[in-house]
This record gives sequence, structure tokens and C-alpha cells, in this order.
Amino acid sequence: MQTMRQKHAVGAWIVLLCAVAFAAFNTASAQAPATEGQRPGRFIDATEKSGIKFQHQAPHTSRKYLIETMGSGVALFDCDNDGRLDIFFPNGAPYTDPTPKGFIPQKAGPQDWNRMFRQKTDGTFEDITEKAGLKGVGYSMGVAVADYDNDGNEDLFITGYGGNRLYHNSGNCTFTDVTEQTGVGGSGWSSSATWADLDNDGLLDLVVARYVEWDWNDLWCGEHREGYRGYCHPDVFQPISMLVYHNEGHGRFTEVAHKLGLDVPAKALGVAIADYDQDGRIDLFVANDSMPEFLFHQKKDGTFEEVGLESEVAVNSEGKTYAGMGVDFADYNNDGWPDLVITDLANQRYALYRNLGDSTFDYASFTSGLGGMTMLHSGWSLRFLDYDNDGWKDLLIAQGHDLDTIEKSFPQLHYREPMMLARNTGKRFVDVSGVSSEIFHDAWVGRGMAIGDINNDGRIDAVVSTNGGAPHLLLNMTETSNHWITLKLVGHKSNRDAIGAQVKLTTKLGSQWATVTTSSGYMSASDPRLHFGLGTAAAIDRIEIRWPSGIQQVLTDQVADRQITIEESAQSNSTTPAAAADRPAP
Repeated sequence: MQTMRQKHAVGAWIVLLCAVAFAAFNTASAQAPATEGQRPGRFIDATEKSGIKFQHQAPHTSRKYLIETMGSGVALFDCDNDGRLDIFFPNGAPYTDPTPKGFIPQKAGPQDWNRMFRQKTDGTFEDITEKAGLKGVGYSMGVAVADYDNDGNEDLFITGYGGNRLYHNSGNCTFTDVTEQTGVGGSGWSSSATWADLDNDGLLDLVVARYVEWDWNDLWCGEHREGYRGYCHPDVFQPISMLVYHNEGHGRFTEVAHKLGLDVPAKALGVAIADYDQDGRIDLFVANDSMPEFLFHQKKDGTFEEVGLESEVAVNSEGKTYAGMGVDFADYNNDGWPDLVITDLANQRYALYRNLGDSTFDYASFTSGLGGMTMLHSGWSLRFLDYDNDGWKDLLIAQGHDLDTIEKSFPQLHYREPMMLARNTGKRFVDVSGVSSEIFHDAWVGRGMAIGDINNDGRIDAVVSTNGGAPHLLLNMTETSNHWITLKLVGHKSNRDAIGAQVKLTTKLGSQWATVTTSSGYMSASDPRLHFGLGTAAAIDRIEIRWPSGIQQVLTDQVADRQITIEESAQSNSTTPAAAADRPAP
């Protein structure tokens, strides 16, 4: 989070902006007219009608504590296995101004609780927080969702300041706090987390990113005049290593970050998983704030090596660090290799790294069009998703600056920003926010975002959290005749959620690839079901799955416009002619 922007040299900023604008202009001029690829996305804000009532608690004090800027994540998952996605919001907590060092905020009342909303049959939501046992304690930040004990129920891990919480789902959306007995409480300031089976033993392990060494430091940063005190730059604080918990089974975890080589000091805000070099072992990317980004490659012995510089994802094309915040690790250009996209703050450009297939990446922000459209924006959570089901993964991004005083020093930048929708034409990204629905004109202090098909209509929706404000439930109503399919993978030898499984889907139009994951953008968790837009293809020729166990499975001749469940086969190289249909198109 590249804060205290007041200290930036205005002249240097203007030079950089002009250079970017010139590059973007030349790139655009070499393409077809500006209207090419502008297919509007129609999303509606259904929050008010949905019954969701939540207010994120983030006291903004005169002391400008860094924690005030961060906001929190959001989770979309099915807590009772009824086929409908439910919503969980981590919440902040009250604290005083000033706050003494060592203070750990505690929940003061219902207005400060974490919130659990269950989706009813009519598509509205009911608050079941107390019944679910998820009121929470302390200052919550992020959320990671997965079935860590393979009992068929999705569990919740909640990160926060001063310690984390693990809630075991006993079924029917009722949870028990098992933090103490599992040993995953941790310490310090945790941000994002992700579940992944790091050693492919069928049990999900837990990776917890932590931000900085911080303890209510009362430091004055920014100009020494009233109204201009700013949040301190992360350079002021020391980095801190991640926590990594190996799942031992029977409800116990062991912290193994040092053993695995994952205890490198970082300023981590986002974490994502993929097998970027296709060697059958899951790898980790960590989005760091104002220091080099980390790519952890898993070696044959199960330990990890940090290869960000060698793989050319540690810095931007100018060799500079940036405020890495949200991240997604997915194949946007349908070439079979997972790519990386990372959000940061205004004047930096969002970073897109194209996987070259040889363990290196190309910084593609300029050539893809993403750099020019994001120069003046600050992004947090983001995800690749196919909003129009044309077979190409687009980008949906939650935006908003970290400094509530930014407009005083830089009037061209904004604290509140609309969402961004960037359409993937197959050749480049085109910003279609301006021609899309009105929510892309509404300014929020966006932070977390989770995606999934909330109303099961074959179009991907989203829930967005804001800093100190209300959330937004965004239903995708984009008009399209394109086809789609949604896959729910169920592991048996592999972990039940099939996290880490890689899927190749082929139609007459070509192939697409995806990795099963619940980690989402910035401090959030998304639906693990894989959604594929199919364009004009009404049938799927092949679905090839490489399960985390190593089992390879093929399905043939599948019909589009439905959700299907695929059970992991007992042996490799099996061919399944059909799969169980959960839902046809509505």
C-alpha cells in the first residue's frame, strides 16, 4: 500500500503519467477503433432487496492508524449444501483515539460482529450470525473457506489483528470455534489466507499471509498541518513472515513455514495458488506492499524456493516495486499456462504477467491495454471471470484509494472509486466500465470481493466489501446468448474440495484451463465451482482433470448450460461419458 503519497514528487509523477499516456495512445492507435470489444456488462446492485444489512467497522481516527485503511474481505460459499451460495463478512472493531500499544480490540456488540447471511429459496438472505456461532472476537480482516477435514461441510478461517480464528462447520451452517485445539491462532497482523494441499496427501494445509510488524504506532506522517496528517508508508514498518500450517489430520495442524522455506519476511496482502510450471506441485504467489513480489516454486522435495526475480514477477517493467494488494493466478489467454494479475495504487498501473511457459513471465500491462486504463486507479480485490460467457476471462476489480486525504494533494486521484470491468477480447483488455451499467459509475471505498453464480443462472456475480461502509451484492444480468457450464469437483483420494485440481475444457472453438481455488483477490474467498463461458459452442467435447492426487480423468460429450458434479475416479486415465447434472439452465 504505497501510502503517504504527499511525499511523491509532482514532477516525477507528471513525467511518468505522460509516458504512460503516450504509450497507451500509440498502442490504441495501432488497434481497431476504440469501440472494438466494447460489449457492455450489465450488473445490478441487489443489496437493498436482498435483505443484507451490514456496516463494516473501521474507525477513522486523528492518529491515522494504518489498520484503518485496510478494510476487510468477504466470502461466498455454500454453508449448508443446499446449492445456494451464502455470504460471510469479517468485521473490524472499535478502538480508542489514541490507542495504547498492545491493545487487542474486542467485539463490543452486535454492530461490530462478523456477519453470516444464509440465502433463502427466494434469493433473499437472512442474518444467521448468532445461530451460526460466528459473532467473532477481535479485529477481523480476511477469510479463507474450505472443507479442511473432508467431512462435506465448508469451514471458515478468519484472519485478523492479534490472532486468527478457525471455525469448524458442523453442518447446516452451525460452526464451532476450534482455534485452540487445532493450533492455528497465530499472532501479529494477518491479512489474506489460502487453503491448499501443499504435499498432495489429501488434506488441505493453510497458508496465512501477514502484513507488517505493527502495534498501534502513534507516528506522525505527512505534512505537519491540520487535515494533512497521513497514513505512514509501509517502509516505516518491518516485514513479517507468513504462517504455514500442515494439516496432520484429526483436527490438528503444525506450523511449518521455516521447514518448507516459506518464512521469508514479507509485507503480504494477497496470496494465490497455481501450478505455474505444470510440474504437478502447487506453487504460491504473494502480493507484497512496496517491496518485491514473491513467487514460491515448490521443489521435488516439497520445500519452496522464492524465484520472483528469476521468473520476472518481482517488479514492474521499470524494475520498480509497487503496492501489491490483490492477486489472481489464472490463465487469461487460453494457452494452458497460469498468468498473474496484481492490483496496486494510483500512479503505478496494475501489473499483468503473462506466463511464457518456460518458468518466466512477461510484464504485459502495456501490451494488454491494462496499464493505460489503470494508471489513475487504486485497486484491491480482483478476479478473472467471464462475465459475458464468450470463452475469454475478463477482469472485475474493486477500487478505492487508501488515503482519505488524497484529493487534497492530488485532485486527479480519488478516495472513492467505481468498480472497473475490463473485457478480454482475446487480443487485449478493453475498459467497458463507461458503457456498462450504472454501478460502474458509483464511487465506493472498495476492498474485498468474492465471485460466484449467486442465483445459479449461468452468469458470474460478485459481492464487494467496502472500508467503513456497506457491502454491495452485484448480480450479473448481462444479455448474452453465449453458452456456459459450471463444474463442481468432489475429491476422494484428493481433498474433498478438489483445491489445486487443474481442468482443461475443450469445445469446437478451442480449449480453456482453470485451477480450483477458493482464494480470491484480496482477503476474500470465492465459490470453488469452476465456471466456463463457451461462446457459441452448445456442447463440450472433453473435460480433462488432473486431480491433486495425480489421478487423471476425462469426461466426454457434455451438454452446455448446466451445472454438473464430477466425482474423482478411483484410478487414473479413466474416461467418464457423463456426469451428474445439478441444475439445467433456468
